[in-house]
Amino acid sequence: MEHFVVSARKYRPQTFKDVVGQQAITNTLLNAIEHNHLAQALLFTGPRGVGKTTCARILAKMINHDGNQNPDEDFAFNIFELDAASNNSVDDIRNLIDQVRIPPQVGKYKVYIIDEVHMLSASAFNAFLKTLEEPPKHAIFILATTEKHKIIPTILSRCQIFDFKRITVKDARQYLGYIAEQQGIDAEEEALHIIAQKADGAMRDALSIYDRVVSFTGAKLTRQAVTENLNVLDYETYLNITQLILDNNIPELLVDFNTILSHGFDGHHFVSGLASHFRDLLVCKDQRTIDLLEVGETAKANYFKQSQQTSHSFLLKGIEMANDCDLKYKASRNQRLLVELCLMQLASINFDGEKKKSEPFIISPEHFKNTKVAPVSIPTEAKKVISENEYSENVEATTSSAIIPSEENRDSRKSFDASIKNTELQETKIESSSEKTNLEKSSTKEIAPKESSQPEVNPTSEQAMPKKVSGLSIKSIKQKKEILAKKHGEKAPASEVLDEAINEPQLHAAWDEYIHRLKNKGEKILASIMETDMPKLTDKVISIELPADTMKNELERHTHPLMSFLKKKLQNTLITLDIKVNEQVAKKYAFTDMEKFNKLKEQNPLLEKLRKTFDLDI
Repeated sequence: MEHFVVSARKYRPQTFKDVVGQQAITNTLLNAIEHNHLAQALLFTGPRGVGKTTCARILAKMINHDGNQNPDEDFAFNIFELDAASNNSVDDIRNLIDQVRIPPQVGKYKVYIIDEVHMLSASAFNAFLKTLEEPPKHAIFILATTEKHKIIPTILSRCQIFDFKRITVKDARQYLGYIAEQQGIDAEEEALHIIAQKADGAMRDALSIYDRVVSFTGAKLTRQAVTENLNVLDYETYLNITQLILDNNIPELLVDFNTILSHGFDGHHFVSGLASHFRDLLVCKDQRTIDLLEVGETAKANYFKQSQQTSHSFLLKGIEMANDCDLKYKASRNQRLLVELCLMQLASINFDGEKKKSEPFIISPEHFKNTKVAPVSIPTEAKKVISENEYSENVEATTSSAIIPSEENRDSRKSFDASIKNTELQETKIESSSEKTNLEKSSTKEIAPKESSQPEVNPTSEQAMPKKVSGLSIKSIKQKKEILAKKHGEKAPASEVLDEAINEPQLHAAWDEYIHRLKNKGEKILASIMETDMPKLTDKVISIELPADTMKNELERHTHPLMSFLKKKLQNTLITLDIKVNEQVAKKYAFTDMEKFNKLKEQNPLLEKLRKTFDLDI
């Protein structure tokens, strides 16, 4: 049986032309070798699996070739690789410095490749400084690291730094296609694209994933097989979810989410992927940004098709809501409910249903522009029994609109003034002929016979109002004040009673949301008190147990805003809050060191013997 070699080793680049995705660095090194401008110390930094060590080995071979050697010569005796993760002491660096003094037996240079150089200790770095700055002319140091920020500045200043970038999805996909062609494997472009995305910019990771998937699928590499083996949510899943959101199909949406969870996917991963999917749809809506979408041509066509069904406002709102759910996920006590609420809210963004229209005006204000308002004349024979406020407002509105009447309305203005004067004269006669206490009775009796067409008004009911009075008289001002005083003394109308059915998960979600608001406002003490115990729901009574009276008093002071929030959030105005102090819970808290020791001593009596034997203090 032939020995299997992983693709990462089998297809490791042997020349700079074979290196994937690092053309800028490879061209710089080639020019430096050609023009003899190579520095004595080089630092290769960048993410894992992007070709740092590979480029160091290629460079070490190329600088020793003068054209006379065999092209396959690897100059193994001139290349020394040191793993700084396991050789990070001062003694290891001293041994290295001793070897540097010896010139090469074959070739021109001795190359020292120190991998993971950030693992060297501070003393080892300092011991290495002098040799790194002024090495022998036959020695070249190549340092490689994934964490440049951990290297001391004095080392960085002595090196020529090359920053390796992540391999793009496009480059990784093309290289995987080349390897699949070399191995005679029929691979779909979408399948290779998923592998390249999963690798996250590391070519070595992409090759490792490729080997694993090929072992699973055999000679034919399909997108479905790759998603099944890697257990990833592909773009088709999110396309289906988004279509259900656009169709406002909440039941099917919840069923699909349950199916995703049953396949072992994490809800957090699903939500973050949904936000990325909305971002990709937003990118597809403009031809200038469509190149930012790193997917295959087939997937790009599907994305573009769905993006035409969505609006910018929907996608922006969707990204905001999914991102908000992503941020709250770890802190949530009921994570599944949080994601389901997010999905239901997303499905309700464009849902009209039975909601009222959001327009604030029944008739548009533009309808009243350039419209002349004619003054209203109130004849003296119109003896309605109306409230003082209504009459005053009508008169004020009428007089204000008729301050500067138009030419065609001057006659109606005169009749209006006459009616006001007649009304004032009649009021003066009535007031002089009877006492003030009998004014309402006499006016009601006088008006009732004349208005036979109107129904009889019960004077004891709320609709019984005083006789109308001119809004321009002093009497009207007095009566207006009396009516306002009575109105302020009346009780406010009872608010609407809500009695929605609630359960404890809903109560806990609303409770956590209020705690989150308190923390954002800086009220951390009250928030910590509310976090002491989760409330329990019995019928319509919310009960919570606290370990101390001070905590109970603090929570009682803030009961009104808390209950207002819960009633509005849960749509139930009949719920009440019951705060109790649990003595048993209070005893569990050890407030001093001695109380803590006594608690431990109850569990293990030998601690007291230990304290007395060694004369220990608490």
